[in-house]
Amino acid sequence: MPENNEAKWYIIHTFGGYEKKVKMSIESYAQAQGMQDIIQEVFLPTDVVVETKNGKRKEKEVLRFPNYLFLKLVYGNNDKLDKELWYRIRNTNGVTGFVAPDPNKPIPMTEEDQIKMGLIVPTVVEVDYQIGDLIIITDGPFKDNKAVVKDINAEKQQVTVTVSMFGRETPVTLDFIKVRKV
Repeated sequence: MPENNEAKWYIIHTFGGYEKKVKMSIESYAQAQGMQDIIQEVFLPTDVVVETKNGKRKEKEVLRFPNYLFLKLVYGNNDKLDKELWYRIRNTNGVTGFVAPDPNKPIPMTEEDQIKMGLIVPTVVEVDYQIGDLIIITDGPFKDNKAVVKDINAEKQQVTVTVSMFGRETPVTLDFIKVRKV
């Protein structure tokens, strides 16, 4: 089999309520085994929704895809390592298996699948700000708030900023298109 060290995205199905536990377990395993170059990212997409109860606004983080999480990993290069990795992930407490036609053979997501699910933005957005700059949020529950850029993730097209809420600095991750430089 030709060597391909390019990581691809795979979907894992979990029992309800186990998504965060599975994420932490796989990340811990990757770190303990020194496999960060194989298991590159464990992604659990969430959205912030605003609820109003008894006249009070409350922000709540909800899972975008309950019972699923996404793994970016290098798979398909080494039969022995692949079998061990598949076995370890499949037998993580809370995991029911990889999402694939054959549950014994994971298949990566296509770029088209990733775009349809909103995991990647098909166009590249150029940003005119950098870490430490002051920006303004242009969309969502924090619209019109000013924030300070703490991290820029070009691959995910997201920026992490800190917003002052209730006298505390709170980190918020937003898509590039939801902020602009002041």
